[in-house]
Amino acid sequence: MILSAHIGIVGCSAEGASLCYRTICEKGAQVLGPHGHPEITMHTHSLAAYVECLDGNDWEGVAELMLDSARKLERAGAEFLICPDNTIHQAMGLVEPRSPLPWLHIAEVVADEAVDRVYQRVGLLGTKWLVQSEVYPEKLGARGIGHVRPTDEERREIDRIIMDELVYGVFRPESVTYFQLVIRRMKDEGCDAVVLGCTEIPLVISNRNSPLPVLDSTRLLAWAALRRAVAAQV
Repeated sequence: MILSAHIGIVGCSAEGASLCYRTICEKGAQVLGPHGHPEITMHTHSLAAYVECLDGNDWEGVAELMLDSARKLERAGAEFLICPDNTIHQAMGLVEPRSPLPWLHIAEVVADEAVDRVYQRVGLLGTKWLVQSEVYPEKLGARGIGHVRPTDEERREIDRIIMDELVYGVFRPESVTYFQLVIRRMKDEGCDAVVLGCTEIPLVISNRNSPLPVLDSTRLLAWAALRRAVAAQV
């Protein structure tokens, strides 16, 4: 039996955190043998607590919520942390210096994958908070990869779909169509891939129905956590 490190998941929204958790468990068997996966502990504050901070532009408040989860996960035995939520990574600069455990950064994982696939210019999809931030442009730009953000109108509608539908597990065909139209517009602007920069978007958009190849932040983070968990014990 291959030993693996204990993964701590700092959750934010239920659907994204659940998909990440399931992916680690499902893919674990490919590395650890039948039914195998690393030990995993997850802690989540109420999504309402995060949204209150986001609406108030209170990144210190977001960081405190994340750090509270981190401390609880450390006490539970976690050896490193992941957060399957792109938006709250904006607080990571406030979190990492005070964190009791190391983190995998979701945007770094996605940017590394974009480099491996030799993408040059990618579209960004996510909440209004995420796509107007520098979370992805900073990590992509450091690797020489360009980006295209949604227009203001697209940001509003995508944010509505995420916050009013996807986080509640509501998947409407017309919303899938809207994502496809935005991705097609990004393709027309020269993008060769699209970042699914909200951990719920992979529930409705994938390589099967996207006009561009996808960089699935949720599953890429899960795979990175699995690899780290195993490598830590090799």
